[in-house]
Amino acid sequence: MTEGSRPRFFYGYVVVAVAFLLMFIMWGAYYSFGIFFEPLLVEFGWTRAMTSAAFSLSFILTGILGVFAGRLTDRFGPRMVLTVTGFFLGLGYVLISFTGALWQFYLFYGLIVALGMSSSVIPLQSTVARWFARRRGMMNAVVVSGIGVGMLVIPLVASWLIAAYGWRDSYIAVGVTALVLTVVSAQFLRRDPAKMGLLPYGESDVRPSVDLYQQGFTLPEALRSPQFWLLSVATLCFTMAEGTILVHIVPHAVNLGIPSTSAALIIAIIGGVSIGGRLLAGNFADRIGNKLTWIVCLALMSLSLFWLLAAGKLWMFYLFAVVFGLGYGGLSVLISPMVAEYFGLRAHGVIMGVVIMFGGTAGMAIGPVIAGHIYDVTDSYQLAFIIYASISVIGLVLTS
Repeated sequence: MTEGSRPRFFYGYVVVAVAFLLMFIMWGAYYSFGIFFEPLLVEFGWTRAMTSAAFSLSFILTGILGVFAGRLTDRFGPRMVLTVTGFFLGLGYVLISFTGALWQFYLFYGLIVALGMSSSVIPLQSTVARWFARRRGMMNAVVVSGIGVGMLVIPLVASWLIAAYGWRDSYIAVGVTALVLTVVSAQFLRRDPAKMGLLPYGESDVRPSVDLYQQGFTLPEALRSPQFWLLSVATLCFTMAEGTILVHIVPHAVNLGIPSTSAALIIAIIGGVSIGGRLLAGNFADRIGNKLTWIVCLALMSLSLFWLLAAGKLWMFYLFAVVFGLGYGGLSVLISPMVAEYFGLRAHGVIMGVVIMFGGTAGMAIGPVIAGHIYDVTDSYQLAFIIYASISVIGLVLTS
């Protein structure tokens, strides 16, 4: 669509706003796990590895189910997918409040919440990629910024709720809110502009829009491409550290004598700063390219992990959160536009789903469990942080 022919109101911006809200709700609640971590340990006496395993199981299943969610979105559109999965997301959190045994926690958080979270990335980012040919990086950055806003707001709210009402009632509040807002918001999503007689933002109005979605790689073709595997391995390298930090940074800070309320702010700062990281990365990706922006973000994340090894005071943790948030936030924006750049839009949802399953899901699942086990054995997270800082450097080398 040309600048002159574009309607005064473009529905793609509604899609972006709704996707932002859904990211805010779904990921803000999901990344509150670290806030519930200590209350669960206190009540049930589980080890850190056992408790972290629920998060890891959930992430594994989220990634696997996300591939199917991407395929269903390519076929049926995001409205149906988000409506169904939003119901399971809210149900899972409500059921967690009734947990009385470890297997129940694994079932409710590991499986049912994972069903809900399976639509939290691929359907939303793939839909936005279909609506915008130009400004794709920036629009994707706006959407993914919802994760950062959610991390800034919801963990603090959860911390207050736990202090006031206990962790069980807090999970009920999170579940009911997530179910209602997710299902209602999903009704405003549309699969692609062609369904409304429009063209993607920035597409020429003389180009048949149907061709746009027939161009690019199929999944088997993408799997034979070296770019697919480099992108997957690089994603694995940063998500191992990401998962570990988001689950264990608050318990680590508390172990070093930081008050729990101050430690909760570390997650909030990561989330808040990641908003800027996402917006900056989206802007720079449109200007200087996805790959160079990726390298800068991964370098920032690697530096922050080495700084964490020396962090012992509150201001050092807050500085870590700022640098980590910039790098982590930027990296999370770039996967969708890189998939679109390398492989086109023909099977964007399912290709992105497999990249995230091989890279993002595996890293987020493996990282927290290994870190929890290292702590259980050594009574310290230091070795885990050394390992993940080194792995991040490997990812930087692979993409340079």
